Amino acid sequence: MSIKSTISNSSIRLENILIIGNGGRENSLAWAIQKNELVKKVYLNPGNAGSERINKCERIKIDIDNKNQLVEKLDFLKIDLIVIGPEIPLANGLADFLRKKDFKVFGPGKDGAKLEYSKSWAKRFMQDANIPTANFWKVNSIDEAKEIIDSSLLPLVVKADGLASGKGVYIPDSKDECFRAAESIFNGKFGKSGNVVVLEEKIEGPEVSVFALCDGERYIILPTAQDHKRLNEKDEGPNTGGMGAYSPAPLLKDAELKKIIKEIIEPTIDELNKKNIQYRGVIYFGLMITKSGPKVIEYNCRFGDPECQTIMPLMDQNFVFLLEKCAMGNLTGREKFGTSEKVSGCVIATSKGYPHEYQTGFPIEIGKIDSIDCQIFDSGTTLGENGELLTNGGRVLSIVCQDQNFDMVFEKAYKNLKEINFDGIYFRKDIGHQVRNNFSNED
Repeated sequence: MSIKSTISNSSIRLENILIIGNGGRENSLAWAIQKNELVKKVYLNPGNAGSERINKCERIKIDIDNKNQLVEKLDFLKIDLIVIGPEIPLANGLADFLRKKDFKVFGPGKDGAKLEYSKSWAKRFMQDANIPTANFWKVNSIDEAKEIIDSSLLPLVVKADGLASGKGVYIPDSKDECFRAAESIFNGKFGKSGNVVVLEEKIEGPEVSVFALCDGERYIILPTAQDHKRLNEKDEGPNTGGMGAYSPAPLLKDAELKKIIKEIIEPTIDELNKKNIQYRGVIYFGLMITKSGPKVIEYNCRFGDPECQTIMPLMDQNFVFLLEKCAMGNLTGREKFGTSEKVSGCVIATSKGYPHEYQTGFPIEIGKIDSIDCQIFDSGTTLGENGELLTNGGRVLSIVCQDQNFDMVFEKAYKNLKEINFDGIYFRKDIGHQVRNNFSNED
């Protein structure tokens, strides 16, 4: 149901917004932010080929590691709010630096980003806060991993401890596969992110994503979502950064969400405060709904991709005020913001070979698109010498639609996908299979 906004816009200056990042997540954030009439310009650094197709948006290129140049440019552009999209600059402490320079920043400091960039730290954090999660072992060598794998009754989940673009998780079917996964991580598949490996007991149940906007003490829950991590239909194949999503997730009824808030979200924020971590940004809770209740699979310190592309079209024009209030530590916790009465779904078009090796630079042809309640957010694109749209990443385009029900949403999304072509285009044909009544896996 649509909620009338009660967020005051008095005395807020939000003319110039900077979004850091280059993917579909950042483009969808820009698309949602530009709806607000106070916003005059949204800069994306570096953005991608689709960024400037969004109203009020402009691409800029600043080396965020060149701190002096960055501050000079932000001052020159009179930036009122900075939204940091990806996890790497957050893990490197960019938000901390910018706050010290008196910029308003939506995104946690390096201490809060540790929820994502160290899985072993996050698991200990959950233990300290008594947050339900799978049992785990932190291991520092392949011999230590083999000993634990051999002594386990069942195959264990194997994770690189550090950042791995959503690809550092293995869910083996045998102990031998567990060992090979651990070995590949320790042998450098993810660089320094694999110096430590986390082994976890395997838990079962549907997965769901919950996003909390946090100002350090208070929070607001956004519409829930379900992501499709596996590459292939029937949720098979290797893990990816995400092949599609839908929102809201009907799986979570009000009673279940209240349980998650009480047992997971509020204890997480309380524990952050106990550790003197002032978390100003979005906390992504990757959850599994097990027979014994919801459990945390992982935290992210930023919006999920493609969940963000799916959720942003449901936001009203006051979404940017929520980001600003979080950045300033000014949430009351009682803010009401408008969300669409419709549901939303996203299908990702990827390059052939993703999530492993793939080629880029292929021309993208886009035919007649149904643009009513539909968006195409570029995820991995660039412009050629003659201005032609080219592939420039593993995940290339996010095709997003809204409608009264999920059958209608995905009918439109797949209809639009028929109008899109590039060499090696691949997408799952069963995104949203959990909520599509008329689903058939036919071409």
